[in-house]
Amino acid sequence: METDLASKFRRLLPHLDERGRRLYLASEAEALGRGGITRVCSASGYAQATIQRGLKELGELPLPPDTVRRGGAGRKRIREDEPSLVEALHELVDGATRGDPMNPLRYTSKSTTKLAEELNKLGHTVSADTVGRILREEGFSLQANVKTREGKQHPDRDKQFKYINRQVKKHQKVGNPVLSVDGKKKELVGNFKNGGREWHPKRQAPKVNVHDFQDKELGKAIPYGIYDVNRNEGWVNVGCDHDTAAFAVETIRSWWNSIGHTAYPDADEILICADGGGSNGYRLRLWKLELARFAEETGLTVHVCHLPPGTSKWNKIEHRLFSHISMNWRGVPLTSHEVILNLIGSTTTKSGLKVHAMLDEAEYPTKIRVTDAEMETIPLKRHRFHGEWNYTVDPP
Repeated sequence: METDLASKFRRLLPHLDERGRRLYLASEAEALGRGGITRVCSASGYAQATIQRGLKELGELPLPPDTVRRGGAGRKRIREDEPSLVEALHELVDGATRGDPMNPLRYTSKSTTKLAEELNKLGHTVSADTVGRILREEGFSLQANVKTREGKQHPDRDKQFKYINRQVKKHQKVGNPVLSVDGKKKELVGNFKNGGREWHPKRQAPKVNVHDFQDKELGKAIPYGIYDVNRNEGWVNVGCDHDTAAFAVETIRSWWNSIGHTAYPDADEILICADGGGSNGYRLRLWKLELARFAEETGLTVHVCHLPPGTSKWNKIEHRLFSHISMNWRGVPLTSHEVILNLIGSTTTKSGLKVHAMLDEAEYPTKIRVTDAEMETIPLKRHRFHGEWNYTVDPP
């Protein structure tokens, strides 16, 4: 009899859910009468408490469809059994994040496995999966480092940004061109690996050189860009020699002669927003001398505002133009200057960005000295607020 009962249980119980097994075993025990619970427990391997709970449920109202347990039933959540667990987990994670030198995870990975190990050492019985679930419930998520810290900041950093913003609005109001300028990263020209991926048939990715040694014939590409803030338009001059102040101003000159004078026929002033360093740095004498020559040629009054030191990533050209160019040519070997020009010129965005590109094969020698006498000839007026960053170059 017991063998038959055990055989029946082995065949039927795996097809039932938790509550169904409980009710079925209880009904069998009830049908057997006196001693039925003991016999069912022996044949099924279930505890007497489970069978007794099933007998109680047989006398209650049925549960709603697809419900296994009544409200409040089941195993209590670990955070209810161990209320101090969440606090201990916060101390581990927050301490490591804030740089607490005494935290056990200060110099190790804060993986859920490591956190679970430390919690178990503190007397909390918890698994890595449970740690992950609690972290998500507490608002934590896996995140990468974000580049936002810029080192030591100048005390007038925010004031300079506000000053630039006022100058931009002032010139936009009267219809003057407002340009954001900067040099983009130099690129090797040739069949070299270019970061990023693009779609290709399987196993047909472009084959590129193993080593990134500069090709002496093809050389390198030196993009210097202009972003016209008013017209959402880019101009990129791709040089082949050196990124100098003369090259930077030549880019501004080529933009004005090709597009600027037509787009702004009534303008007699221009505002240039530039980084504090590089070929358009505020300390470069050659940059100011070349701007004076440009002002003399065009008759334009040139206003310049430099971003504070260490804030080049906030220059509009970086996220309005250069980032889109990088996305457009990702994964594509820059095999020639023509390819580079085509990729830059075909860059567009949903906001309607247009980009023009040209090749500049002129030579721009380095180490050109500008004498004190030459500096005195520049009609330069420094603004009252940080005149080293903000200044105006008038035409003669």
